[in-house]
Amino acid sequence: LHAQCLQRLQSPRMDLCHVPATREKGWYLALMAPNVKGPNYAWLDPSRLYCHPQGLQDCVADLLQPFQGDAIDMVAGIDAMGFILGAAAAATLRKGFLAIRKAGHLCVPTEAQPYSDYSGRQKLMEIRTDAISPGLRILLVDQWVETGGTMRAAIELVERLGGVVAALPCVPTGVAAICMESSEGGKWIQERYKCSHCVPPRLQPRFDQHQ
Repeated sequence: LHAQCLQRLQSPRMDLCHVPATREKGWYLALMAPNVKGPNYAWLDPSRLYCHPQGLQDCVADLLQPFQGDAIDMVAGIDAMGFILGAAAAATLRKGFLAIRKAGHLCVPTEAQPYSDYSGRQKLMEIRTDAISPGLRILLVDQWVETGGTMRAAIELVERLGGVVAALPCVPTGVAAICMESSEGGKWIQERYKCSHCVPPRLQPRFDQHQ
């Protein structure tokens, strides 16, 4: 994977045509680019993955595979990059999509929840109050779970409105992200909810260490 990353970074343009002969789970992770702008940014940028047709399709398929046969009523994506994977997952499942927004963007009645993101910044998350009815089974999607603060806030909002986010051992739906790091917050989520991510076990330590 590291050699593939270096080869692609040496190219001045994205290669949107190359597809490996053998597409193992997570092959598309090599399409992501490392942070070159400093500590105020995430350590990896997955947006090039989204530009690759086969990479995006395989990423969404891998995220949804553990939920095959599960009863999912709606997909919810977290502002902002979770909108990409969440909407793609909703379209694949032929379900509706609910945008969970950062505060100040919704002009309808909302429920709010404070949280700290991966950088430790204090923020406020909002969800419209009319989209979730009691018992609605929600698949929550975000791009990345690092410290777990953002996802926990989204879970809190959905459950406060009566939605179900796959609390173990009853697992009608759950939580999905490209990577779920083995942080304290990440472990808290994985111990309590049905989760799906794209990082193979052999690479998980490198992702946890941001290598």
